Amino acid sequence: MRGLAHIRISRIWVSLGIVCLLAALEPACAQPAAGAVLTGPYRIAGTVVNAITGEPVRGAMMAILTIQDSHIFASTESGEGGRFTLEHLPAAKFQLTASKRGYSTSFYNEHDGGYNSAIVTGAGPGAGEDTGNLVFKLTPSAVLNGVVTGDGGDPVEGATVMLFEKPRGHEPGAKIGQAGTAMTDDTGAYEFADLSPGEYMLAVKAQPWYAITHSSIGSGPTGGPTGETEAQAALDVAYPMTFFDSTTDESSATPIALAGGSRQQANLSLHAVPALRLEVNAPDQQEGKNAHPRLRQSIFGIEIGTGGEDVQYDDRTGKTEFAGVAPGPYELTQGDPPRVLEMDATANQQVDPDAGVPTVTVTATLRDTMGSPLTGLMTVTLEPVDGGGAGATDPSLIPSTVPFLVQPIVQPVSGSSFTAPVVAGVWAVQVQGQNGAMPVLSLMAGGQKLQGNRITVQDQPLSLIVTVSASTARVEGFARRSDRGFAGAMVVLVPRNLAAIAELARRDQSDSDGSFALLDVAPGEYTVVAIQDGWDLDWANPAVIARYLPDGTAVTVKDSRDHEPDRRVLLSDPVMVQAR
Repeated sequence: MRGLAHIRISRIWVSLGIVCLLAALEPACAQPAAGAVLTGPYRIAGTVVNAITGEPVRGAMMAILTIQDSHIFASTESGEGGRFTLEHLPAAKFQLTASKRGYSTSFYNEHDGGYNSAIVTGAGPGAGEDTGNLVFKLTPSAVLNGVVTGDGGDPVEGATVMLFEKPRGHEPGAKIGQAGTAMTDDTGAYEFADLSPGEYMLAVKAQPWYAITHSSIGSGPTGGPTGETEAQAALDVAYPMTFFDSTTDESSATPIALAGGSRQQANLSLHAVPALRLEVNAPDQQEGKNAHPRLRQSIFGIEIGTGGEDVQYDDRTGKTEFAGVAPGPYELTQGDPPRVLEMDATANQQVDPDAGVPTVTVTATLRDTMGSPLTGLMTVTLEPVDGGGAGATDPSLIPSTVPFLVQPIVQPVSGSSFTAPVVAGVWAVQVQGQNGAMPVLSLMAGGQKLQGNRITVQDQPLSLIVTVSASTARVEGFARRSDRGFAGAMVVLVPRNLAAIAELARRDQSDSDGSFALLDVAPGEYTVVAIQDGWDLDWANPAVIARYLPDGTAVTVKDSRDHEPDRRVLLSDPVMVQAR
């Protein structure tokens, strides 16, 4: 099953620690949460050990959370030999968590993607894992720190240090994500603590403390305002975006591999260069309105804004100037309808209003599997697919911002469509409803039906019919081996049409009794497979998952005219766990 976000767990432990302090219990804090009555006959017990060394961990805060609302039901602290016990529990399913300073807060038997095994009490002898003799492997957290310096080796105070984590596992569409932000102190130092093991990238943006930005609007042409002295021009400088190890080229950035319990240092050196001015003359708009251009900067596919530049608008002439711009790659959106220009700013320049790639209007109507228009509050996301695809005019022009467009749709009674401007390329269409994800089953364009949720946009307006599943189900079952429930297996629901695996597949991890639940499942034909130690498999690759399908369990999820969310579909036969 999936777990809570780690940040939420950390907050839980703050309040839990206060409770323990007030209770002044020695040697451990063991008590039910407020309102919980511990009178049941079952228990959860075991040993907490260091996942790297195997040594027992004393003083770890242990808690069981209710599945329904993720509230703490009871808690304790590991004692001598790392032992912990939670007694007098009812027959139920709980998530077990552990936390200790210097370790990454985690769930029991947790894997990448937030999957973990819940603990089931009262399942009966031989039903699965022994809930009274668990081994909780707690991974020591890593620390990354360093110093940011400028020209001459002086510390750079107030620099924004951004940490990005590379994706682990093989989740379809998984991309690098921002793992944290820190500001340097007066010594130029920064630190990221409580990091999970993984591979990270580091970037820094800052402004020289002595920089003075000058705008030329109303004063002179681009290249320097009238009356600007040489001394003033010498102070019109900026720091380019800088990556570890002190390079301004994103493609040359050095990854930082952090192991559990490691402490690494990554220093960066910034070098000031002359700041740039970008002047944009917008064409005349109807009724005297000008569409203000927007300058955006992205690193590792994530938009971070720009910051530090001075933006001046002259609505009377339609002129916009970005001053104090650091050299580097940017995306400029200008005009109405908008044009998108990918630019590498290396010198002052006046941007042609017709520069860039024109956006194409994509209009789509949302329908359910019965062909009826959808109504209600929905969010439609168009996300660029890396690498382009057949029919794209130029794959390199796909914006790197993720997502490029997020369009919230409030459906009126008279319609269920949306319109969005996008550039040519390959896009994935995703729909989110009030009750969760609404899987996209097919797209209709130009009378041609396309399976899955991807569409190629070329240089002409495109009209789509998007068929989504307004009715989803919850597929439940048991993973077994040798007639016993099997804990910790990777369970995958694989669509019969393997071409749609990225959109329709669902995963879970079997709990201590072997039970699992696959959520937000669209109507269709599927095969459920359970794989031991399968977390490193490239399971979304049809060629990889195909060899497990013959020994899987088939299931059909029927549609519902009532658009009933989260219907339960129970597998009549257990899913046999296969070796990797």
